[in-house]
Amino acid sequence: MTTVPHKFHKRVTVAKRMQSLCFWGFRGAAYFILVCATVIFLDIFVKGLPVLLKPTFPYVNTAFLTQSPETLHVFKNPDGTETKVGDSEMRQREAQGEVFSGSSDDYVYSAGGIFPAIVGTVLLVIGSMTIALVLGVCSAVYLSEYSRQGPMITGIRLAILNLAGVPSIVFGLFGYSLFCITFGWGTSLMAGWFTLAFMVLPVVITASEESLLAVPKGFREGSLALGATQWQTIQNNVLPYALPGILTSSILGISRVAGETAPIMFTAAYVVRDELPWQVKHPLDFFFQGVMALPYHIYVVSSKVPQNVYTEQVQYGTAFVFMAVVLAIAMTSVYLRIRLRSRFKW
Repeated sequence: MTTVPHKFHKRVTVAKRMQSLCFWGFRGAAYFILVCATVIFLDIFVKGLPVLLKPTFPYVNTAFLTQSPETLHVFKNPDGTETKVGDSEMRQREAQGEVFSGSSDDYVYSAGGIFPAIVGTVLLVIGSMTIALVLGVCSAVYLSEYSRQGPMITGIRLAILNLAGVPSIVFGLFGYSLFCITFGWGTSLMAGWFTLAFMVLPVVITASEESLLAVPKGFREGSLALGATQWQTIQNNVLPYALPGILTSSILGISRVAGETAPIMFTAAYVVRDELPWQVKHPLDFFFQGVMALPYHIYVVSSKVPQNVYTEQVQYGTAFVFMAVVLAIAMTSVYLRIRLRSRFKW
């Protein structure tokens, strides 16, 4: 005896099977990306955290966070043990009369720390994002509030979108030819700031314009109806409510600016620089000097020097600190965005 299905019984059709297949395909792709990212971050965390920790008080490897990169000298003792000293410690102990006997194996950039690279990275991110936000928000205000929509403005928007897909190495060559050579800035913070700012500018402009357009037109019309000028309307009734979205663009820009190596390699980064940016004779020299940077330091230690167990520790330790610095700057933007959203509700 066959059972007749109810007329409201769910029937499995080809369309429903395709829908289910697409759902699980998209879900699997999202989870696959999440797993890959988790594996990468866990690998950096597991191998990088021990570099920053010590078994004794203060339990933090302060030398790695406060010193400059040095060459590591490894002396083999007659009893089979090894003595590991960096350049500065070796000179101090030799000045005190201590003699190191036997030959040593030398490993560049495997002792000391990465403090100059941390300082350089923070300065590059803050300076370039300040320039990008000022230029980007001004451009977005013009495109969304002042410009007359037409073929020219459409072409400008298309050009901005195309710039977002230009490889970073092209921006590096552009910055080198314009800022370092034509303007005569050389390898400096200024050249790095403007190169990175121009690289992230399309993202800032696009996100800022979308945030401005999302503000209801009633805010503008009500302000204009009460006699306010267009700039007063933008300043008091548009920009404050668009700021959370603009800060979202800054978060996206920070993640890209901080991780770029090619642009700063041409314009701002040195392999090694012992002097910190503020150790200059004239205040203006602060802006026209090169700096070390964490992504460039990782690139040099990973590909330009012989690989060994000591350089591996520096690589993962630097990558861990780099992630922490970027996270701290990004979380600051997230905090400001949350505060602004709670203050300006509409």
